[in-house]
Amino acid sequence: MKIVDLETVYLSCPLEEPLVYARGEARSRDIILVLVHTDVGLTGIGECHPADAPLVITAVLEKGIKACILGEDPLFIERIWEKMYNNSLEYGRKGAAIIAMSGVDIALWDILGKMTNLPIYKLLGAYQEKVRTYASGGYYHSKLEGLAEEMSGYVREGFSAVKMKMGKADFRADIERVKTVREAIGDNIDLIIDANSAWSVPTAIRIMKKLEKYDVLFLEEPVSPDDIEGYAKINATIAIPLAAGENAFTRYGFRDLIQARAVEILMPDATWCGGISESKKIFAMAGAHNMLCAPHSFDSAISLAANLHVGASASNCSFVELDRTWNPFISDLLTEPIYIDGEGYARVPQKLGLGLELNEETVDKYRIEI
Repeated sequence: MKIVDLETVYLSCPLEEPLVYARGEARSRDIILVLVHTDVGLTGIGECHPADAPLVITAVLEKGIKACILGEDPLFIERIWEKMYNNSLEYGRKGAAIIAMSGVDIALWDILGKMTNLPIYKLLGAYQEKVRTYASGGYYHSKLEGLAEEMSGYVREGFSAVKMKMGKADFRADIERVKTVREAIGDNIDLIIDANSAWSVPTAIRIMKKLEKYDVLFLEEPVSPDDIEGYAKINATIAIPLAAGENAFTRYGFRDLIQARAVEILMPDATWCGGISESKKIFAMAGAHNMLCAPHSFDSAISLAANLHVGASASNCSFVELDRTWNPFISDLLTEPIYIDGEGYARVPQKLGLGLELNEETVDKYRIEI
């Protein structure tokens, strides 16, 4: 079996109301589908995050990676990963090159599952069939009353954990937001905060000390992802655990976080960090240091499925993020949506490979030619 083609499909859906967060706002939902075609008629489905640069990532896939993988046996996943990685030495150890590789790697695992008649999480070594999720939302698009209703709505749906945004408002207003949400969801729901790298180290320490009384489960990305020393200082100072990894790439980026004891929880995303292959290695490194992983996932149902498969194969997966904002690439992209039960657990797709079938009407509706 050989790889005969690599196809990229850029999908974009404008939002009526932007998602406002600490460092800016999102006015559309965007994903890049990666389809790896073989000479036996099998096609693997993958996805990579567009990272606000779909032209760049598509160019990496079409002009760089495609020539690198054509003719390869798609079941030689590790060899193809190393080949893609080594061929990107001159233009990427992080960012677009690794994001592009991620989509290909996911597609290769999808092919392997289809060839072996198994879902990916069982190929990886299954640990569980469903994974706890947290409802991810709480942007700055509404006043306090609307924020309280949104977050309490997730609790009524059965979620036992929710995540909200911080970092855009001033010090006191942000604290009031957290106070409002805690009162709205009650004391028995886990509350997660994401600052999207907006703060300085002193600001993060000051704010989080004020928030300790609101029983925050963990704080995600308080400062720049490049400031590992800053993370370590915050982590050693406040009682609330730190989490990061959304903007870390490959096992090497996560190794640095682990060695510095910069965080307590790692957040790899298979569509960013190097694919399913690299995510599994990151989980293993975390486990060797008694650390939990809570994968980031905020793009589409493909991203969610890839991260669920990895999380379901590991004993140290605490959560997988579940985007609860309006997103047709979660609700409408698949012919059979991923099942979320009444307690906030996501069932891992049980069909072969990723276990997904694309809804071609949705693909055609949102396809953008670039």
